Amino acid sequence: MRTLTEQKKNEILTSASSVFLEQGYERASMDGVAKQAGCSKATLYNYFPSKENLFEAVVRSFSTNYLTRAADELRSSENALLPLTQKLQRFGEGMLGVMMSDWKALQLYRIVVGEAGHSDIGELFYESGVRESMNALTAVMAHHIENGELSGNSAAQRAKQFSALVKAEADELFLLRKLPVYTQSEVVTMVESAVDLFIKGAGNNGI
Repeated sequence: MRTLTEQKKNEILTSASSVFLEQGYERASMDGVAKQAGCSKATLYNYFPSKENLFEAVVRSFSTNYLTRAADELRSSENALLPLTQKLQRFGEGMLGVMMSDWKALQLYRIVVGEAGHSDIGELFYESGVRESMNALTAVMAHHIENGELSGNSAAQRAKQFSALVKAEADELFLLRKLPVYTQSEVVTMVESAVDLFIKGAGNNGI
């Protein structure tokens, strides 16, 4: 078996992302990806044993990597010392980092939404970083509910509520043919609005 290289793997992922974006998940084939990548099917399967495995890798590389980094930051020892509002601000900015990218991440998400009703693509997407980020956010919410800074008794619910507020201004983008490019300051302002609204609704006095 030929030596597997990181460069070839990345080339395959780039080619696969193009195929998925052009054809969708269900219509895309390993044959098509191999042709796009300029490699044999045997080489492709050496790196990725199935289309499901390949799609998950594409999503992690081009989409949910933003969420994964946001989750890693939430779990860092440095972040643990910050007040709740700053933790949420950092996490939210990490979530919306995709809005300052080349939009491949949101285009992939469009595929997921469009095909989730008749394939396992939604579950694949969720397991490719979304679950990890939500678990990290839930742990933060649980800590601040326990110490009295947040009201309620469901940390998971609070995590979902904050996530929904952060994504609120981005939801309409999925209806646009041409996606706009946002600046860092615009993303910061969006997240500040979400944090402020969340704290006013879910926070106890003294945060």
